[in-house]
Amino acid sequence: MKNKQTYEQKFRRIAAQVQLAALPEAEQAFLREKSYQHRLTLQELRQIVEMALDFATWNETSIREVWPNDDLSPKLAGKAAKAKVIERIRRHWDALKQAANCYRNVGPSIKPPTQKSVLVRREKEKLGLGYCPVASLKTRCCNLMTLDTVENCGFDCSYCSIQSFYHGSRVYFDPRFAEKLNALQIDPDRVYHIGTGQSSDSLLWGNKYGTLDALTDFARRHPNVILEMKTKSKNVSYFLKHEIPKNIICTWSLNTPTIITYEEHLTASLQDRLGAARKVADRGILVGFHFHPMVHYDAWKQDYSEIFEMIQKRFDPLEVALVSLGTLTFTKPVIRQIRTRQFQSKILQMPLVDAGGKLSYPEETKLEMFRHAYDCFQSWHNEVFFYLCMENNRLWKPVFGYEYPSNAALEAAMKSSYMEKIRQTKAGRSSASRTSYGVA
Repeated sequence: MKNKQTYEQKFRRIAAQVQLAALPEAEQAFLREKSYQHRLTLQELRQIVEMALDFATWNETSIREVWPNDDLSPKLAGKAAKAKVIERIRRHWDALKQAANCYRNVGPSIKPPTQKSVLVRREKEKLGLGYCPVASLKTRCCNLMTLDTVENCGFDCSYCSIQSFYHGSRVYFDPRFAEKLNALQIDPDRVYHIGTGQSSDSLLWGNKYGTLDALTDFARRHPNVILEMKTKSKNVSYFLKHEIPKNIICTWSLNTPTIITYEEHLTASLQDRLGAARKVADRGILVGFHFHPMVHYDAWKQDYSEIFEMIQKRFDPLEVALVSLGTLTFTKPVIRQIRTRQFQSKILQMPLVDAGGKLSYPEETKLEMFRHAYDCFQSWHNEVFFYLCMENNRLWKPVFGYEYPSNAALEAAMKSSYMEKIRQTKAGRSSASRTSYGVA
């Protein structure tokens, strides 16, 4: 009895380190008993808890159902039995990750509880201008500069990296944002590419606290700045009521209806996003489309193909500055956050392999998805700028037939292409195509 009490004290310390409390109480009690029975070490319990959290998040069988109880060899005992138990659980976990995900039988309970965002005005020490927060020397990067117009997002995408550094429902606006932006020193002889969609959605909040007024004025005063606003919303009312400088590009992150329904919670539907993009393009504003992340599941090829066809029917390539491709890439903190959120998602039900210090799909899976996407856009190859977002350079040539020798070379090519499209738009060369491509 004393031995069990001693182990229980040890177990409580271990449980705090392996996030056991994120599991249902019945599973916590089950693992407490099994932990004592097999004398699990901290590392062994951590592995089992992580797999148990994955089973729960993926809406698969629970750890209690997976645990091998009666069919172990009677000759096995002690460490041998423990090793066999862990091996069986891991084999089941690996099999689920290797199989193509299927969302058809997933019920509505997969959605997390809706949280109402609380908008807070809080002054920051600095403007919040820097470089892409997920940039890595191990991947080909366009050297995008990022401007933290708003901090935290009102959407709830299961895979989003924002959840690893912003928590809760508070969304922060700097009351002196316009003043700080106005004071920013811009070299008139240099072309800048600045994105506002890294720490929050660019358009979700509209012109709250005058943010879009400040950004529009900034772009108008600095025609050598390419200002990209990236969104998953349909909120484009500001752009329909105001004259927008041609160096502002509105881009939409797109995904299949399946992924939007089950993984991109609270965001606009695919049709609403495309409809919003069409309205903006009709105003003579350049648009772009990000397929990042592309998600591999059983119906991915057919579902993404339909979107690619839809876009080419609704938009003239002269209206489109860019199409980017990328896929799920995780840091360990984001994975830990997803596992403890206590809502169902299949986003981590995938084979995670090293990808430049992060975790992602195997390269053969990436190549299959990216090649298919690029092939579907064949008629746009020479008219729209295509690129891989934060992917290893060795993927470029098999997908596009070319590659860039450095991040600086990609950056220069991208800026040159965007600026040429901006000049075309200023000259009115796309007005005729907008008339013929307009969709109600």
